[in-house]
Amino acid sequence: MYQLVLTTCPNEDIAKDIAKIVVTEKLAACVNIIPNITSVYSWEDELHCDNEVQLLIKTDTNKFAILNERINQLHPYDVVEVIALNIQQGDKHYLNWITNSLK
Repeated sequence: MYQLVLTTCPNEDIAKDIAKIVVTEKLAACVNIIPNITSVYSWEDELHCDNEVQLLIKTDTNKFAILNERINQLHPYDVVEVIALNIQQGDKHYLNWITNSLK
């Protein structure tokens, strides 16, 4: 089964570094980087409204544990957003490409 893993980064440089590493290490087939998102959240009893960068990481469910660990190693945040959504359907050629990219 395939997954879309979401994480946010404080800036584009960190996002690109994480993306390049997880693709090179075959933990992800592809990472889309979406700049200039606004995240509103509570942290240590304070309301924050920060500019962040969203990563959309395409991978296989079997890679999640290692991918999650690697993101946490590379990421500067104390608590890193790592959320995995199962991909219910997709183009078979694209899904096959994900499989082959992770070998």
